Amino acid sequence: MPGISIHAYDVSRGLPAAGLRIEVRGPDGTLLVDGGTAAPGTLDAPTPVVGIYEAVFHIGDWYRAQGVVVPSPAFLETVPYRFGVADLAQHYHLPLKMTPWGFSLFRGGA
Repeated sequence: MPGISIHAYDVSRGLPAAGLRIEVRGPDGTLLVDGGTAAPGTLDAPTPVVGIYEAVFHIGDWYRAQGVVVPSPAFLETVPYRFGVADLAQHYHLPLKMTPWGFSLFRGGA
């Protein structure tokens, strides 16, 4: 199925990042999604055109909402991730592995 799927996981505590706010914008800056991840830490977004997309992960707010003590501003307050969609027939899976101090984002195979 074409489009974007995101799976966010807090590796510091070993749990899905349920409720993590993510914004996804298309190549022209249009806001495609502004929402929280589901219980398993997942969120889907469309890919209507070829181009550079941006996902913004609101990590600092999420950790504060979880009761995790982070400084203000947090080391990772928001994390923007820009990636290219070259083929609208393909599916782009973006696994996010995060802690209050670091993250990993890549194109996965799901």
